Amino acid sequence: MPKPVLFFALLLFGGALCRGQQASPNVAIEVHADQPDGPLPPVWNFFGYDEPNYTYAPNGKKLLGELTALSPVPVHIRVHNLLTTGDGSASLKWGSTNVYTEDAQGNPVYSWTILDRIFDTYHEFRIKPLVQIGFMPEALSTHPEPYRHNFPQGPIFTGWAYPPKDYQKWADVVFHFAAHLRDRYGEAETRTWLWEIWNEPDIDYWKGTPEEYFKLYDFSAAAILRALPGASVGGPDTTGPASPKAADFLRKFLEHCARERNFATGKVGSPLAFISFHPKGATEWHEDHVQMGVARQLASIEQGFHIVSSFAEWHNTPIILGESDPEGCAACSARTHPQNAYRNGAQYASYTAEVFHAIYELSRREQINFAGAVTWSFEFESQPFFEGFRDLATNGLDKPVLNAFRMFGLLGTERLKSSSSAALPVDEVLSAGVRGQPDIGAIATRKNQEIEILVWNYHDADLNVPAAQIELSVDGLPGNVSQALLEQFRIDSDHSNAFTAWREMGSTQTPSDRQYGQLETAGQLQLLGSPSFLAIERGATHLRFALPRQGLSLIRIHWE
Repeated sequence: MPKPVLFFALLLFGGALCRGQQASPNVAIEVHADQPDGPLPPVWNFFGYDEPNYTYAPNGKKLLGELTALSPVPVHIRVHNLLTTGDGSASLKWGSTNVYTEDAQGNPVYSWTILDRIFDTYHEFRIKPLVQIGFMPEALSTHPEPYRHNFPQGPIFTGWAYPPKDYQKWADVVFHFAAHLRDRYGEAETRTWLWEIWNEPDIDYWKGTPEEYFKLYDFSAAAILRALPGASVGGPDTTGPASPKAADFLRKFLEHCARERNFATGKVGSPLAFISFHPKGATEWHEDHVQMGVARQLASIEQGFHIVSSFAEWHNTPIILGESDPEGCAACSARTHPQNAYRNGAQYASYTAEVFHAIYELSRREQINFAGAVTWSFEFESQPFFEGFRDLATNGLDKPVLNAFRMFGLLGTERLKSSSSAALPVDEVLSAGVRGQPDIGAIATRKNQEIEILVWNYHDADLNVPAAQIELSVDGLPGNVSQALLEQFRIDSDHSNAFTAWREMGSTQTPSDRQYGQLETAGQLQLLGSPSFLAIERGATHLRFALPRQGLSLIRIHWE
């Protein structure tokens, strides 16, 4: 059997193999309900994707509705290709709006039809766009041919990635683009959006020099602010600063914005309302299982934080991780890249909890104004079920990772002091990943007469090992309360997991209506058992449960 086929067969039948008997870890988790530990801002509510035309597809709209329902806070969406030339047809890593073309005499021709379909959909679902200014319209590109790529065949960095022939014409396009959105959705609404310039200009997404990107940034920012004074404009959305080349580009950009001549205005400095860069991890197929590389992603985050902190001008500027993911290619399937098998099951969910917890800890330690992390994951149209793309749903069926975001949406915004006997120090995870003992951690929050406790059991290696035995102790509850309602939501191989249900159906690519309905139900966030009452004595209570490797539990305790 050819290796890729063998790999995919292993993935379909569960991927990881047992490593023999290992001791079941006993873990003590303590939560102090009367000891606040600072805010827990909803930094997880950012998502993005390459293909903007999927936005208004039926499954795209279905998923946007589910994202909106995650929590009361607005969801932010970032997409590529909002200025790309084309007929609006989509393919992997491609989309277009045809906003700008030129007539035979070189005069501008604007068309808003496709763009309006995208932003009308966002408006319908109360999405707050993180508006990306890109890519280069064919009529303005210094190297327009070839223009549309055919990923995965051939290179993707074609005519859309080049600098403009005329920066003033480019600025006029950006101005009309921003002014149209302002006029259609109102100045009050569009002022609440975020605006950023291009994508990953330190690699081949930008076929110009760094100085040419700084010029593009200055002309673009000036055009946006001319159309919408006071808009929040930022960048540069470079790749991970753990790379010396990316780190150097980020430093030079911040230096330009702080102290150098603005190409558009001639004055010193450029507007910078937020700073963005892209930390990515690394995955590999290791013998017969997926092994994640969380340390690589965290190293880029820490280095980016340090670079921003080194500028007195930008130390308090909000940071948005414009793409924050386990690896770099959302449109590369597990069929051809077996190391991406983590995307279908619970490992993607537990990795998500692991990384967000580490980001919270790093930003608090470094005293960084951390505003959000974009998960570059949405949905792909006209692809096989559970093909292993980095997406939140497949053909309208939710994956376990989407349920991880549902758990985050259930958390409160006031953090409580908590501890876990099996939690790894963030510096250890940063330097070595999670390659020895698992990292079994917890985040606790409270709101009204309720506390919420998110517990995860993460390891870089996706192996079948015994579940951890959790002993959860909660104190500091109201002394006059004798019992509370207990709910435990669970993500693992058997709960909140449509992938497992799909495999049990025989991995069908043509589910019947009845089967599809069953898979939809399996993809929702599920309770572990039924709600029950938990006894409280002198403000304290205890709970024991097993948590499998790569599993997550969200415990909700509510009292009257």
